[in-house]
Amino acid sequence: MFVLPIRALCLASLALLTACSPLAPVNFFVPDDSYHLRADQAYGSDERQRLDVFLPVGELDRAPVALFFYGGSWRGGSKDNYTFVGEALASRGIITVIADYRVYPEVTYPDFLHDSAAALAWVVEQRSDWQPQSGPLVVMGHSAGAYNAAMLALDPRWLEPHALSPADLDAWVSLAGPFEFLPIINPRVKPVFHHPDTPLDSQPIEHAGSHSPPALLMAARPDRLVDPERNTQAMSEKLSAAGVAVDTHYFESRNHFTLVLALAHPFQHWDPVLDKTADFIHQLATPPDD
Repeated sequence: MFVLPIRALCLASLALLTACSPLAPVNFFVPDDSYHLRADQAYGSDERQRLDVFLPVGELDRAPVALFFYGGSWRGGSKDNYTFVGEALASRGIITVIADYRVYPEVTYPDFLHDSAAALAWVVEQRSDWQPQSGPLVVMGHSAGAYNAAMLALDPRWLEPHALSPADLDAWVSLAGPFEFLPIINPRVKPVFHHPDTPLDSQPIEHAGSHSPPALLMAARPDRLVDPERNTQAMSEKLSAAGVAVDTHYFESRNHFTLVLALAHPFQHWDPVLDKTADFIHQLATPPDD
């Protein structure tokens, strides 16, 4: 009975994604019995400094925690549209936090990185309320959100004010992350990064080195927005050369937008994006003490 609605949803969702519209129709088909939600938790005073916590149903002791940042060219987006990410990861036993952050024109680079770091500091401080013993801690993102995650994992400047560093992360995960995009061509991104005076150290690739936590880098070969060779492949090669453990996967049938959509319950059969993510994160877990 649900064949036609799901097919219709596929077409509608692709159209919405192509137009960079909200993902609420996707969330309509997401199960709600795999998690407990703690919504609209404040990690700062601004209205956009809020996050949602998706607690898996079942045992939380030593469960991994993943902080996810969404994309949107640092100009928009809402955690409310990414329930499908929280549900997908929570259904695999991963405590998932979806964070909003301030965007252009309210702020420019590097303010959204300060927000990302503050969100992570909040997670570190609050996670003892969710689980008696901590599991692996991961930052993750798609597109612009993957940039935010990469900068927290690679550049210590952002976490230092919170008495944290990349060493406090067990890994980071990227979906179609932009890691080297100078000179900026996208007119929507230029004002965000103060073009033509964009600082070189705003680029994640400049910070890649042996201090990086292990990484899972995923991209779509047909991605026309964020070149997978210039970004994912170049980052993978630089981290690998520095001795960092990197797991890299390319998907031939996705694009920049449907790569993250493949996490959603109705579309998980497209490609094993969720499987790759969950397996990578769970492999970080330290076995319990004897």
